[in-house]
Amino acid sequence: MCGGTGQGRRQGWRLAAGSAIVLSGALLGGCSQGTKSKYNLALEENKELRRRVAALQSAKDATDAQNAELVAAMEEMRGALSTGGGGGSEPSGGDILGGSMPDGVSVGSRDGDLVIEVAGDVLFDSGQATLKSSAKRTLDTIAGAIRSRYGSNVIRVEGYTDSDPIRKSGWKSNEHLSAERAITVEQYLVQRGLTGEQVYSAAFGPSNPRGSKKDSRRVEIVVLGSAAY
Repeated sequence: MCGGTGQGRRQGWRLAAGSAIVLSGALLGGCSQGTKSKYNLALEENKELRRRVAALQSAKDATDAQNAELVAAMEEMRGALSTGGGGGSEPSGGDILGGSMPDGVSVGSRDGDLVIEVAGDVLFDSGQATLKSSAKRTLDTIAGAIRSRYGSNVIRVEGYTDSDPIRKSGWKSNEHLSAERAITVEQYLVQRGLTGEQVYSAAFGPSNPRGSKKDSRRVEIVVLGSAAY
């Protein structure tokens, strides 16, 4: 009995040791499998981050290229305005401008569009929507520049006023005055060679004021999508 009991104990120890080895192997295998899964997950996350960085870089490159084109377009328009537009049949602006930008005219950009801003006092008398004679020469130059360089672009003529209430001029509101002024400039540009389908007008009244009332009174001739050309 004693011998048998000792042998049974030895067999029990062997079984216990074997079970421990099997259990240890299973645990190690489980740890190894878990580590591999985490590693693969990290690889996928790294690949996704690389894809996102590449996409952001491509977007930045496209934006930089568009900005560069817009800056070039602005410089080209400034050159055109300072030399009379090169518009062929349009009156030459060289003698009128003396080789410089027309008085009251500036060129800038907004949301990828080229913006030619003309001071309201250059175009109209106070409270009026009839072009001054001198304003026509300025618009001749602008029309020539647009026609020769942006003949296929859509043009939006935007009218703006100051915030002073209408009292003496007879207009119902500043919005009405800005609308009539924008339409007047639109019609003149069409007379100077731009097509009616190409040009339209919009009235903003005092909705986008500038630093002074004088600067707020203006007409903006916006060449839409000019950065793409």
